[in-house]
Amino acid sequence: VQLVESGGGLVQAGGSLRLSCVASGFLLDDFVTGWFRQVSEKEYEMVSCIGSKYDSIDYADSVAGRFTISSDNAKNAVILQMNNLKPEDTAVYRCAANVLRRCSNDHRLYDYWGQGTQVTVSS
Repeated sequence: VQLVESGGGLVQAGGSLRLSCVASGFLLDDFVTGWFRQVSEKEYEMVSCIGSKYDSIDYADSVAGRFTISSDNAKNAVILQMNNLKPEDTAVYRCAANVLRRCSNDHRLYDYWGQGTQVTVSS
């Protein structure tokens, strides 16, 4: 069971990045999948989440209207399209998955995690 993120990088404020979370060893649409960003050593902020069978979507208020989460069933992946990026979006972004009834912003409920991808937004 593995999650691998890609797509991070350095971008100027107002720019865009597209993050990908590819799963292997399980079907991602059977799981709730969240994108989190690490705000401190032990603190994570949920940025966006998509429910199992992709039946629901949540966004943090700080990214609503700028970020879009979607699925790519052919690649067994969840995509996070990030537009109009701001310096405060700078963080390590990690995807996480688990069998949950619904999306949760509590990172402790997610058992499977990717290594993360760095997003840096310059002003």
